[in-house]
Amino acid sequence: MPRRFSKERSIILCDANYNRLSRPDALPRDGQRIRLLSFNIQVGISTSAYRHYVTRSWKHLLPHQERYRNLEKIGFLLGDYDIVALQEADGGSLRSGNINQVQQLAQLGNFPYWYQQRNRNLGPFAQHSNGLLTRVAPQHLEDHPLPGPAGRGAILAKFGEGDNAIAVVSMHLALGTRARNLQLGYIREIVSDYKHIVLMGDMNTHAENLLINSPLSSMDLRAPQICATFPSWKPQRCLDHILISPELGIENMSVLPFSVSDHLPVAMDIILPEPLALPNEQSTTQA
Repeated sequence: MPRRFSKERSIILCDANYNRLSRPDALPRDGQRIRLLSFNIQVGISTSAYRHYVTRSWKHLLPHQERYRNLEKIGFLLGDYDIVALQEADGGSLRSGNINQVQQLAQLGNFPYWYQQRNRNLGPFAQHSNGLLTRVAPQHLEDHPLPGPAGRGAILAKFGEGDNAIAVVSMHLALGTRARNLQLGYIREIVSDYKHIVLMGDMNTHAENLLINSPLSSMDLRAPQICATFPSWKPQRCLDHILISPELGIENMSVLPFSVSDHLPVAMDIILPEPLALPNEQSTTQA
């Protein structure tokens, strides 16, 4: 097997959490057709104008009832998907009412497996996090703090075995081009051993920059979704993406008109190559 990294790096191995409240109908409806969704939920805060970043800024610090209602709406939406990448979730602090939003959305969406990646720890005031929700137990899970300014991260989940395994990476990238390309170079390395790849998240740039002007340019990825996702009330920029390797088929793709954040969610149904079909029965391993 080729070397995974061009230089020595530490890999943080972790286990998915098991949602013991998940119901028996939590499994994917089709082991070969997988429904993906990526959503920057902005900690459950509704934003419908630029002025709200100022007038509603207190909601980033204190709990409020609207946040709970929004999370219920998001949880209902997520119930139609098999693998979900979340950005800007709170891992349990004052502003979220000490609720781990990743865990809560796993329960609301009936996902058996979930993982929270904490990127900024502000103690009792905020726990900035990414999240991954899945109906299939990952065979391997890695937590990667990304290079560049602190506070950005990626989660790598491996499904399947051997050459037919698929790597799904959930991420939230930096705003600046230089830092973002540094992070994309790192992500290219962590998936270098995989043939089948899905990269999903808030990437803070357009598809052309990702596929042509970044370290991903040599990977032959596809970005079928090019519709604007930000700002949610008047979308003008395509910042949220699901990038896939060419062997994966596409059945549906869309930006959903679901305005409970300042970003819109992006969804895609992918068709796995025949030997790559995911198991349709729940794993007996409960992390």
